[in-house]
Amino acid sequence: MNPQHTQISPIMATLSGYIASAVGRPLPPNVVEKTKAHLLDTIAACVSGSRLEPGQRGIKYIRSKGGASEAQVITTDLRTTASNAAFANAMLAHADETDDSHKKSRSHIGCSAIPAALAMGEREGGSGEAVIRAIALAYDVGSRVLFALSPLKFHQAGHCTHSFAGVFGATAAASALAGLSPEQAGWALSYAAQQAAGITSWRRAVDHVEKAFVFAGMPARNAIEAAAMVAAGFTGVNDVFTGAQNFFITFGQSPNPALLVDGLGERYEILETTIKKWTVGSPVQSVLDAVSVLMKKNGIGYRDIAEIAVGMAPVEIDTVDNRAMPDISIQHLVALLLIDGDLTFDTSHDAERMHDPIVATVKQKITLVPDPLREPRRAHVTIVTNGNQSFLHQAGPVHGSPENPMTREDVDRKAFDLLTPVLGKASAQELIDTVWQIGSLNDIRGLRKYLRSP
Repeated sequence: MNPQHTQISPIMATLSGYIASAVGRPLPPNVVEKTKAHLLDTIAACVSGSRLEPGQRGIKYIRSKGGASEAQVITTDLRTTASNAAFANAMLAHADETDDSHKKSRSHIGCSAIPAALAMGEREGGSGEAVIRAIALAYDVGSRVLFALSPLKFHQAGHCTHSFAGVFGATAAASALAGLSPEQAGWALSYAAQQAAGITSWRRAVDHVEKAFVFAGMPARNAIEAAAMVAAGFTGVNDVFTGAQNFFITFGQSPNPALLVDGLGERYEILETTIKKWTVGSPVQSVLDAVSVLMKKNGIGYRDIAEIAVGMAPVEIDTVDNRAMPDISIQHLVALLLIDGDLTFDTSHDAERMHDPIVATVKQKITLVPDPLREPRRAHVTIVTNGNQSFLHQAGPVHGSPENPMTREDVDRKAFDLLTPVLGKASAQELIDTVWQIGSLNDIRGLRKYLRSP
């Protein structure tokens, strides 16, 4: 029997049916609010990323490709195919570490899924409400694929959890906005599986360009292609998650396919996703929170420091220990915070400061202590001063996490700071107001005029 025509599993029937019906299914008000916050946060990441090398390279590359006028490249006057626009905008979104993160699946879903949803929404003339529902869907599907794969084991085997969550989440969003049927949604997921890729060698890159491709550009582009090919008449394997040579046989470490649909429609993973307070790598957030508290509470400056010990989960240390990228290197970022008294987008992305002798001196006083029992994102920081006084702080839930969420005002403040240098104050505020009212847009293409830089 041809495997293409075997009966699909109940898991696939539930998942593909959920994807196909997503844009017509209302979301709870708190999910709508949180999804708008992530849309605004990701657009702000795209706009600020347009000033950085990965974003600039992405724009230049896509400008050279041409293509039908389906979707806009953010901050530019360039309109191109949906897959090209999704690629460029995703490169912008993860040009640095400003974008959101989903701790339980070890992934950055927004930087690929939101550019893909915007691009397919533009191509199809979808409403703002439909785009919001598709974005929430992306977080639900992308995270659950990683849950089913067992995220930590998958990561330890050398696979990039970020790109896998991204391609499946973004494919779900694009499929929903393209109006695919349940059967077609299953085929699109099969094309996503064929294109799923990404290995953790990205860590060896000395800048953020390949990382932006792996985390965001590649999965966003591949997702649009998966949905667009099926919309154009491509057929495929009707259940890539079960049967002979299936996805989990190929990639699974300790797979549990039932987790693909566990809590679907009841537990919304966008509510479990963090919007970052600090525009730096996720594992650094709690460390900066702790150091900031110790500085303010005890009046500590960099000249007072004899040594700093940072207790962290080993898997986090692997990601941030003395990295060449300034916005990921934990020693560099802690040193900047101590020296400057604050940490901004500009200072955390200033590569020249990596060679500052004062920064280098402070960095040498910082030791990372692996703690296998420590929960990720809950660093323990001890500062010993030159006077042999010892101060310690156990970081609580980071600001922006599900346990300590940002308010709408917090999100607005972060977005305004990131948008203003590129768009100007008036346009930045207009964009912020429009995103919060996006449900009133009958056609998402009405957002385009707010996304162009002067």
